[in-house]
Amino acid sequence: MKLKDFFTNRSGVGVLATASETGAVDVAVYSKPHFLDGETISFIMRDRLTHANVQSNPYASYIFIEAGSKSKGIRLYLEKVSETDDQELIAPLSRRSLSPEEDEAKGPKFLVSFKLIKALPVLGGEEIVVEL
Repeated sequence: MKLKDFFTNRSGVGVLATASETGAVDVAVYSKPHFLDGETISFIMRDRLTHANVQSNPYASYIFIEAGSKSKGIRLYLEKVSETDDQELIAPLSRRSLSPEEDEAKGPKFLVSFKLIKALPVLGGEEIVVEL
């Protein structure tokens, strides 16, 4: 399965889970990931708790549950490999339409990229073979 195609053709809800260096867990609703280079999975993050967590603990999990289902979707286990605050790269990826003033008021944005460790279905533990 090609992950980029999976996310292109489905709607649903995504949740990104991270933990601090001491293990305090955070979960946050996140939109579908971006696939920019065929090697990483990227999310746009504001400078909030999720972003702070991946600064000290590079591991995260993302679950995407397809619309209209309680059990269809995918779980991704991730490890942070890079991030940038290059707004020229981030701006065309942003899916929300905010005025420049509204966007600035929400704080800085970062594009955080992860390598995929493994993929699993929402239910069950059998690993899914995927390509980015």
